[in-house]
Order: sequence, then C-alpha cells, then structure tokens
Amino acid sequence: MTDEAILDLLRDHPWVATARRTPQGVLVRPRPETLAVRPRPGALLREFLEHWGDVYDWVYEASPEPGEPDFSGWRASDTGRPLPEEHMADWLRCTVDLVLSRRPSRVLELGCGSGLLLHALRERLTAYVGTDVSAAAVERLGPMTTAGIAVVRAAAHEARSDQVTRALADTMGPRARPDCVLLNSVTQCFPHLGYLRAVLLDALDLVAPGGTVIVGDVRHAGLLGHYCRWVERAKDPEADPAEIERRAARRAAQEEEMLLDPRAIARVALEAGRPVAVSAHARTMAADTELTRYRYDLVLHADADEAPAWPGSGPRDGIPNALLDDSPDASTPHALRPRGPVLLDLADPTRLAVARPPSTGRFTAKSVALLAEGVEPGLLAHEPMTAFVARRLPEVLHDHLRAALPGTPLPVIGVEEAAGDAR
Repeated sequence: MTDEAILDLLRDHPWVATARRTPQGVLVRPRPETLAVRPRPGALLREFLEHWGDVYDWVYEASPEPGEPDFSGWRASDTGRPLPEEHMADWLRCTVDLVLSRRPSRVLELGCGSGLLLHALRERLTAYVGTDVSAAAVERLGPMTTAGIAVVRAAAHEARSDQVTRALADTMGPRARPDCVLLNSVTQCFPHLGYLRAVLLDALDLVAPGGTVIVGDVRHAGLLGHYCRWVERAKDPEADPAEIERRAARRAAQEEEMLLDPRAIARVALEAGRPVAVSAHARTMAADTELTRYRYDLVLHADADEAPAWPGSGPRDGIPNALLDDSPDASTPHALRPRGPVLLDLADPTRLAVARPPSTGRFTAKSVALLAEGVEPGLLAHEPMTAFVARRLPEVLHDHLRAALPGTPLPVIGVEEAAGDAR
C-alpha cells in the first residue's frame, strides 16, 4: 500500500479536512464541523462532552442521599486528598452570598451537579430549574422536584432545548424568564471558546430584563503558570527551581480543563444584542487553597447602564493579593471581605480592589474587552479541546486504517490546527 493510498484513506474519513505527509509522519486537520456547537454538536465535540458526562455519572453514583451536602470529586491538586469539608462549606457560602446579593427569585442553573446550590437557595426562590449532563445527577435530584423546582438532563449548550423550555414554563410560567442564569464551577469542563460563546449567548438571551448571568468558580487563564509552579513546589519543596519550572511547564501543557481570563468572557458579552456590564469577584474563603488562589466569579449584568472602569483597574491602584504576592502592603481577599465586595483587577489577576458606594464595581463589557486588545488570544483562554483532538483523532484514524488495511504498518499521525473557536 503506497503512502498516497494511505493519505487518500485518511482524507476520506468524515472527520478529516486535510492530510499530508511530513518527515515526522502524517499531519491531519479536523473538519471544522466536527468541533462546532451549532447547529448541532460535531462528532469530536460530542465525544468530549460524553467523556465529562461519564466522569460525573461515576462521581454522582456514589453521592450521598439528596439533601446532604455532597462535595464528591473535590480533591486538592497537590495532595490528591479530598479538600476539607469546612473549606468546601466556605466555598459554597461564597457562591450563595454572591447569588443572593442579586436578589433573584427565578433561577436557571446550567450544570447543577449534586444540587449543592439548589439545596442552599431553594427556600429563597419562587422557581428553580437545574440542568446537568449527568443522568446519575438528575436521577438523584428527582426527589427534590416540586411544583416550583425541576431538574432535567441537558448539557450547558442545550438551554434553549425543548425539555428545558418546558421546564421553565412549568415552574416559572409560560411568559416568565429566569432573572438569574447560573453556571457555577462548570466552565472548566467546556471544550473551547466557541462552546463558551454558544452557552453565554443563550444565557444572556434567556435572562429577564435587568437580570444577571453568574459564571462562578472560574479558573483564571492568567494564573495557569503560577498554579502549576505552586503545585509542583508543594509536591517537592526541595526540588531545584529550574526543575520546578520544567515540571510546571509540562503540567501546564497537559492541563485538561478550560481556564478563562474575564476579558475573554466580556468579548462574548459584546455579541449579546443588549447592553451588558461586568463585575469580576475574587473568591474570599478563609483557607489558602487552589480554590481561593486561582479562581474567581464573573457577573454579567444584563441591560446595565454605561459604567466606567472601577478605580482599582490598574496595577498601581490595585491591592496586591497576599496569596499570590508577598509585597508588604498585600492583603488576602478574605481579610478584605468585611470592607465590601472584593473585586479582581481585570488586567492583573494578582491584584484586588474593594467596591465602595456609589461604585458598584461594574464596568461595560466593551471596556473590559478593550483591555484584551493586543493580548495574544492563547493567554485569554486555555482550551482543552486542542489536546483532546490531538489525542483522540489519531486513535480513531488508526482504527480506520486497521479496518481498511489489516496488517499494514501504521504511520505516526499528528493533528494541526485543531481550532478552538468553532461555532
């Protein structure tokens, strides 16, 4: 079998756009539609989402009974051990306080998991609809459903699906809309920016006038290197600094979750067709863990008036975060919490500010997105779909060649331009 015949077989595969021979082997490029979210998820995207569904089915099958706090799967990256329950309770309080500060009455939660927020918020709401990709999670929350509470199986990109639309109408009324759409600790499971875009635009379209979209517990793309060095130092405090850098670079390259700069989310908000303001909030838990250091919350305020950037948006004005900066004037987010909402500097995630009246800490999506001009796109997001495609597509193509050419030596197959911003 000639090299050209092998290339022809690869090009005939429905997931392959191009295939070419190089000195190192064969390079293939996936078809854009295999990565797309709309009009329906492409084949590679479906596999990525199914992987996360399988992961959480396994996690939630061993969950406690509904009604009990369930922090299944929350483990420290440096030790692999479960994070302390008291810290996780503080983590939950941080999110609940943020949601309740917006005084919602009708909540749509995309990615409700084991129902942590449902349990914490239900007495303060008139209606709640939760969705999750995990069948096990939805089944376990079945006993929680009432006339004002519904939980349905749906992925985050299916917020406009028939089953979610019916659940919203049944719980909130045929013309009512959620005044808060909540995505808490789910963006790390997203594949790429195109998926984020589809989910956020649906959320901003669904939310009632003056409502909010809260994107909570987001891993910050600008802190990926810092996070990896922190983990590697914790694992081996005696290691040479150069070795720590090598290990950290390897860990960053192998990162399987999505990380986002708030400016990447603001860029999406500009497409919403309605004015949107943004506020970025530091996590204010007491304990010093990765959940406090490297994550933040973003609130998208729909139909907001024009708002200037808050005073602490520049490095000179920001307060150094003592968890990430050892400056003598540094402070932790937890220490600043009594002074008001603790905000994250949009240009420098190691700096903080406190929102004081009459300032709300909000600023327009346009002003936030302008801060990203000239920033390399790869610094605004870490997209796990690229690594997933680089691993999965060669596996599929090798199986394809084995079936067509049994006994023929297989070429090394690499992937080029596994674009993340597929739509």
